[in-house]
This record gives sequence, C-alpha cells and structure tokens, in this order.
Amino acid sequence: MTLALTAENGAHSFDIALDPQSALDLREAIFRGINLAPGSAIPSDGDPRIDRALPGFMFTCGPDHIRHPEAVEGAADGRRYPLHGSLSSHPAKDILFEEDEDEVVCSARIPVSLANGETAELRRRWRADRNTGRITLDDIVTNSGNSPWPPVAMYHVNFNTRLFDETTRLTGAMLDGGSLPWRFGEGDMRIFCVSATETAVDGWADIALGPIAPLGGRSLHVRFRVDTLPYLQVWRNQSPGCHVMGLEPVSHRLAGRQELIASGEMSGFAPGDAVEYGLSFELL
Repeated sequence: MTLALTAENGAHSFDIALDPQSALDLREAIFRGINLAPGSAIPSDGDPRIDRALPGFMFTCGPDHIRHPEAVEGAADGRRYPLHGSLSSHPAKDILFEEDEDEVVCSARIPVSLANGETAELRRRWRADRNTGRITLDDIVTNSGNSPWPPVAMYHVNFNTRLFDETTRLTGAMLDGGSLPWRFGEGDMRIFCVSATETAVDGWADIALGPIAPLGGRSLHVRFRVDTLPYLQVWRNQSPGCHVMGLEPVSHRLAGRQELIASGEMSGFAPGDAVEYGLSFELL
C-alpha cells in the first residue's frame, strides 16, 4: 500500500510505501522516481527480521529494547532481547485509510510480543499533508501486559548515500558547530549520539540532510519530539558494498541497558500506562 503526497502546488509527488507485515514501517520514500531508501546498499545484520526492515526508509526499534542484543533482566533461561528490540516483523492490524483534499491518513494497531514474556500495543498514525508536503507519524505504545517494564524507542531513518555528493551535509542545532559533512569522521564506519533537548524549539528538534542533487538540491528535514525522543543518533557505513547513513531519533543515550537502568534513565511503566512519540519528514 502507498501513501501518496503531493506538494509544491502539484508540481511533484512524494510517495511513501508502508509495510503492513512489519509494524507499518516505511519501505520506500520516492521523489520524482528517486528512492531515498538504501535497499541493497545496506549490510545484513544476520537477523531475518532486521534484514527485512533495514533496507527500508524507516523502521522502528523497540519497544522493549534498542540497539544490540542484551540479556533479559532476571531471566534464568538466558533469554536475550533481540537486535533492535521485539517490534520488527509484527504485522499491523485494523489498518484504516482516510482521505480528504488536504491529507491522507493511515492508522493501525500493532500487538507486540516482548522478549521478556510481556506484551505491548502500538497505535500508529501516519498523516500526509498535501498542502505542505509534510509526512507526520504519531505513535502511542501501551503496556498491555501484567508487569511493568521500561519502554524505549529509536526510529531508524536510512538513506542511500550514493545520492550524496561533497556538498551534502548534516545541519542541526544539536550538532557541534551546527553542521557536519555527511561523511563525518575517519574510516568507513562512524556513529555518534547527542542530546537534542537543549536546542529544541517548542519541544521539537530538527535535523536536515542535504542538499541532495538528485532531489533537485532539496534537503530532507527530520523533526522529532524531544520529550520522549531526547537524543539523536547518527551512523554511516561506507564499507565495501555499503552505502548507507541513518538519522535516528532515540529515547536513550548510547549506553548499555544495565548502565541506563542503574542510573534511573530506564524506568518501568505499569500495565495500562502509555508513552507517545512523534516525528515528521519534509523535503525543503
């Protein structure tokens, strides 16, 4: 299924393809026939769920774990949280499309079985504004289980870096100096994570990537709520055969579960409690 978004007074369309078999994440983001998603330019992580998700334009990490596998707290059987958490590969239910002259809306619910034996439900709502060209995501994660557990989230927005040239940069107030070349640092692989709360405006942070020549010199802006996504993680991989960069609004700094739990940064929420996340995409 596809969300079609028309901006710039009908001069072009920005088409977003959703994946109903994997949490209604984004498979493609196509502008004038150019797909921003990395596709085969991204390496395998060795997990079939993630190998399906990573080549897409955006996939969601959570709601019980982010980043690499770690042990489930208190599990005597040695269970581990899977790579990037349990959400990926859970299908969307009760998908509903609504449309008028101003916007297209797609909503769904995603029941999730967690690695710790508990359950969660994600209520997801995509909105495509035909007047402004902005695509907005509103998520609500609810603890539908019987015990408290700490919610976490990271939104992987992945780009095919073959689209970039030497003028393409990252620009955002949370960055040191406000801007970085897209191929920041030394070597083929780099990652960093910075706080976005101090420089946010009205509770939202903005990171831009561009200009991107095949998109007519436009930049893609990713905006995100900093009350529940207070950090931005950025990574790139230009190892042989790889051409990918990720912009990743995230709920927690770059540290292991045990450190975050011990510091009080990962606190449980009770059955029935909910947490909201939000982000948007716009080509300017």
